[in-house]
Amino acid sequence: MSQINYKILIVEDDPQIQKFICHALKGEGFAYIAVNSGQSAMSILVSEQIDIMLLDLGLPDFDGMDIILKVREWSEVPIIVVSARDQDKEKVAALDNGADDYLTKPFSTLELLARVRVVVRHLEKMGNQSSTACLAVGGLKIDLEKRRVILDEIEIHITPMEYNLLALLFKNIGKVLTTAFILREIWGVGYGTDTQALRALMAGLRRKIEKNPAKPRYITTEIGVGYRLADE
Repeated sequence: MSQINYKILIVEDDPQIQKFICHALKGEGFAYIAVNSGQSAMSILVSEQIDIMLLDLGLPDFDGMDIILKVREWSEVPIIVVSARDQDKEKVAALDNGADDYLTKPFSTLELLARVRVVVRHLEKMGNQSSTACLAVGGLKIDLEKRRVILDEIEIHITPMEYNLLALLFKNIGKVLTTAFILREIWGVGYGTDTQALRALMAGLRRKIEKNPAKPRYITTEIGVGYRLADE
């Protein structure tokens, strides 16, 4: 699918930033709709086929966090937050509420388009792999049906917990997963917020799949937020 087949909803009330984003997307061949309020965004989402949403958090009528929660009640449309709020707690809150990525203002055209392309590749992979249980990033592959992990054409042996973590990351390729989300998905809702077990599990998994665990190629750390399985 070409980029022009993807329609992006831009929700930004600053005219200059909105114009900047529109120009960047137009130059790459993306179709887009731009609005400046949360109410307009919700109306577009229910009336148009939107593939990706770029969402500012500081809107005149709604807080962007509330919009994320409302959208996630009925839609899985990828949401990239575009905000001047640069505190880790804001990023974590947005991602935990259901955003797929977080881009802090000011940002360059290159960074914006790179984040959008990650989402596009994820959408394409999900479409292409809807009929198969095998997922791959570079030389790292996982067979969700047979619970097998292959690195550079050689099957590697990992523990059940390491497999569960890797499978969770593969199901969300290119998406930042917060530590709270991973803890909840791997250990359950009653586990709490202690990240020591997750750090140990991640270290063990990286030793088995990364040539240099100190400089990982596959699983990157988003400092203060969580982890991401790189989408090449």
